[in-house]
Amino acid sequence: MGLETRCTVRFGRKTSEGKALLETTEVIFRGDFKLVIPLRDVRTVRAANGRLEIAWPDGRAVFELGDAAAKWAAKIANPRTRIDKLGVKRGQRVSVVGVSEPEFTAELNARTAHARFGRIARGSNAIFLGVTALRDLARLGAAVLAMERDGAVWVVWPKGRRALNEDHVRAAAIAAGLVDVKVVAFSPALSALKLVIPVAKR
Repeated sequence: MGLETRCTVRFGRKTSEGKALLETTEVIFRGDFKLVIPLRDVRTVRAANGRLEIAWPDGRAVFELGDAAAKWAAKIANPRTRIDKLGVKRGQRVSVVGVSEPEFTAELNARTAHARFGRIARGSNAIFLGVTALRDLARLGAAVLAMERDGAVWVVWPKGRRALNEDHVRAAAIAAGLVDVKVVAFSPALSALKLVIPVAKR
């Protein structure tokens, strides 16, 4: 979501000015005290008179956001799904190789009837390529040949590995003639980088 603003927050008997961030999975506040509110734990959220009120098991916080309060409330109450973040549209042709997560498979099948698993299909609008070692990045070449010119390859890799990180993925993308345009947290354990063919070369 990526919203960020300075505001005043009341939490219990504490009040502080600081920075509030609305991320994909949580609301974060940093001031004289810190709050991290997982969106999955939010019980109620409402906006009135420029104030955003969030209740979750750890308590209730009031954010003084002014005109932005209603926008934040709407985004918290209706978070984007992972498939939305990844840009998969209904009816698109999607290939998945090396990503074996049952929840993702179910989400993908619910969005499109044209998902292929285990191999890269020609004419794919989106390709999800799971990698666990540097050698796996060599598959980017085959992905480029199979994807639609305006399509995308999402490289998905484990977080926190020095032997395989975002810099390695970017270097392999450049070698394959691709550019990166977006990074997302695919899951708590996995990162994903979106790669596309440069517009001038499509």
